[in-house]
Amino acid sequence: MIRLTIRQLEYFQALAEAGHFGRAARLAGVSQPALSAQIAEMEERLGCPLFERGRRAVGLTEEGRAILPRVERLLAEARELEAVARRGRRAMEGRFRLGIIPTVAPYLLPRVLPELRRRFPELQTELREAVTDVLAEAAVTGGIDAFVAAMPVEHQSLIAEPLFTDRFLLAVPPGDPGFASPPVPPESPALERLMLLEEGHCLREQALAVCGRIKPVTMARYGATSLTTLLQMVAHGMGVTLIPEMAVAGAGATAGIKVVPFAEPQPARTICLAWRRNGPRQDECRVLAEVIRAVNAPAPAAAGPLTQA
Repeated sequence: MIRLTIRQLEYFQALAEAGHFGRAARLAGVSQPALSAQIAEMEERLGCPLFERGRRAVGLTEEGRAILPRVERLLAEARELEAVARRGRRAMEGRFRLGIIPTVAPYLLPRVLPELRRRFPELQTELREAVTDVLAEAAVTGGIDAFVAAMPVEHQSLIAEPLFTDRFLLAVPPGDPGFASPPVPPESPALERLMLLEEGHCLREQALAVCGRIKPVTMARYGATSLTTLLQMVAHGMGVTLIPEMAVAGAGATAGIKVVPFAEPQPARTICLAWRRNGPRQDECRVLAEVIRAVNAPAPAAAGPLTQA
């Protein structure tokens, strides 16, 4: 008899979704060697290869494509079984799978997680960091219970509840003459040196919306995957980038950055918590939303230039 574990099925689904061992490991919240070992064991037990491995990516074999819908159904049923078993428990205890986008995670989680541990010691929060489209699909299929992202979250199966507003500012080199007299109008020619995150990140689309009249020429040369990387590039004079207000305090660790505001009306994004409509944990999602609002008290305004020497 072939014996597969739920964990192996989850890793198989993550790798099928990500198409890359490193990304799949991050989605699953484990190390890459651990995920690779479980996939190899799964293939050995089934007696066939499930993935075609390439240098840059992996793809499903014919056998892998055949079993993917069944794996997804099994995982959905397992999650429903877990939800049924949870109905007799108190709210905010047990396993809670929370997704969060990369441009929010480093700045919000250090405040939210300690408060969740303090208020709900029986709650076991599992984190998954990914872009909005990936998290939305995971929420719809039951892979996660809720996720934090920037609005809009456009999916008829999801509820998105606004949490707070996060202003956009600009991170620029301190001596850049194009930003010597802030605030900066969104049509400023200096924004032609705007650097953006790679495709798939909502912050990229928001930056293009803010500076819609400007063509960011540097994107022909740069495609960063994190805001931290973009800030390092700004510090080395390679261009400028959009920075959410919640990230300004963290930018203090990057020398050679000046943060300046946009002209009124200042652009902003709305951060929300989204979960599956009619899902089993709606009440807990609303409690989580209140906790996030409580810990995200307005920070001191970053209206003036902030130079990191």
